[in-house]
Amino acid sequence: MDIWETNKLLLFIAFVIPGFVSIKTYELLFPAATKESDKLLIDAIAYSSINYALLLLPIYQIETHRIREDYPTAYILFYVFVLFIAPISWACLMKRLRTTEFFQRAMPHPTAKPWDYVFAQRKAYWVIVTLKDGKQFAGRYDSTSFASSAPAPEQLYLQETWVLNGDGGFERPRVDTAGILILSSEIMTVEFFNIT
Repeated sequence: MDIWETNKLLLFIAFVIPGFVSIKTYELLFPAATKESDKLLIDAIAYSSINYALLLLPIYQIETHRIREDYPTAYILFYVFVLFIAPISWACLMKRLRTTEFFQRAMPHPTAKPWDYVFAQRKAYWVIVTLKDGKQFAGRYDSTSFASSAPAPEQLYLQETWVLNGDGGFERPRVDTAGILILSSEIMTVEFFNIT
C-alpha cells in the first residue's frame, strides 16, 4: 500500500487537515497537555467529519453546479475555506461559546487552571507571593511582567519588586532591581490587589 498515491494523499488531506487545523487553533486559544499522536489522528478525523457535516449544503451546491469547470478560481478558494478557514472559525466559535455564562452551567470552563485564567486576562495587579517556607515577595505584575501558561509549569516574572512594610502593605520599590522570577515549586499562595 503506497500512501503517496494521489487518491490516498487526497483522502488524507481531506480527512486530517481540517481537523488538525481545528485542534491546533483550539490549543492556541486554550493551551493543554499534548495528546499522543494516535489519539490526535482520531480526533483530527472526527473534527474533519464535523467540519464537512456543517458545510454539507455548500459543498453539495459547489459540486453539483459546474463551479469547478466554469469558475476554477472560485472552486479552489472555496476548498481553501473548507480546509483551513472554516476549521479555524469553528475553533474560535467554540472558544466564544465555552466562555459564556450559559454554556458554563452545563460544561466546565475550558481553561484548566486558575493560574492561566487569571494571567490570561493581562490585567495589572499588585502581587504578594508567599513561598512554602513563609517568605514573601511583593511586586507589580504589569505590561512587561510574564506568567507561564499550560502545559508549562507555572512561573511568574514580576517586573518590579517591592518592600513590604510591617503591616503587609507595599512600602516602596526595591532599589536597582529588574524584577523577580518565582518558580511554582516554591509558591504556596499568590495574592492579588487591584492597581488604582
